[in-house]
Amino acid sequence: MTRFPVTALRSVDLGTPDLARSEAFYRETWGLERVAAADGAVYLRATGSDHHVVALHRSDRTELKAVTFRLADSDDFDAISRNAIREGATLLSAPAPNPAPDGGVIMSLRGPEGGVLRFVRGDIRHEAKSPRPELPERLAHVNLNSTDVDRTAAFYQNALGFRLTDRSAAMAFVRCNSDHHAVVIAAAKVNGLNHVAFLMPTWEGVMRGAGRMIDAGYPIAWGVGRHGPGDNVFAYFIDPVGTVIEYTAEVLQVDDDYVVRGPEHWIWPPGRTDQWGIAPPKADHVKAAQLAVSYAA
Repeated sequence: MTRFPVTALRSVDLGTPDLARSEAFYRETWGLERVAAADGAVYLRATGSDHHVVALHRSDRTELKAVTFRLADSDDFDAISRNAIREGATLLSAPAPNPAPDGGVIMSLRGPEGGVLRFVRGDIRHEAKSPRPELPERLAHVNLNSTDVDRTAAFYQNALGFRLTDRSAAMAFVRCNSDHHAVVIAAAKVNGLNHVAFLMPTWEGVMRGAGRMIDAGYPIAWGVGRHGPGDNVFAYFIDPVGTVIEYTAEVLQVDDDYVVRGPEHWIWPPGRTDQWGIAPPKADHVKAAQLAVSYAA
């Protein structure tokens, strides 16, 4: 099996112009739990062992402040920083003790397209809670917009040790473990955040979570359906400050024998947007929301 220096997508840092409203939404409606607050940020966990999966920061606008990955070994800090700089990244902070509540040792880079990528080793973990179908367990993937999909995919492979799993006409899917993808790179006219996906225990959890969202006044933005690459069930929503978020389940598990498929394979019949053929075409306001969240400066 391939050795991955990055072993998992751990968390995202989101900027919000209304911290109180965003925190209330993610706790009371989306299904996360507050575990810490420090320096104007609120840290929210899912039911799994990660210290947190979302950190909310007060900001002048809705933005993606950082994506954090977990490293396999302390020696990987040096290799990743060296390779990333060679591939066009900038080192923002060398490996050092992390002063935030999750602890461990952390390193930060700014990727070639502007987003901040953080790498942590030895961070605090929780004892996982008993899974509940309607609550997220962890992050499933982050989908990033890119003005040059192949260049960005190459960065994740050459600098960070990810592997390409599939390539559709508009997206590249890269992985760092047995999940079909941890990062999706989507073709766009701007760089930034497309959406953040949260893993539910089962497809029924996607449905139960979607029902809770509808009850709270948040309609399904796209879905429910089953994706092609990754084979995962999905339901998309838009949070109170405009960030697109997804409940997903049944992400395809792959190994080194998986055959990468290209755009000629991932083709739907006219009018279809998912495997099942039940997800409606994505509305214009959802497409706009998927392009509206930029990287923090």
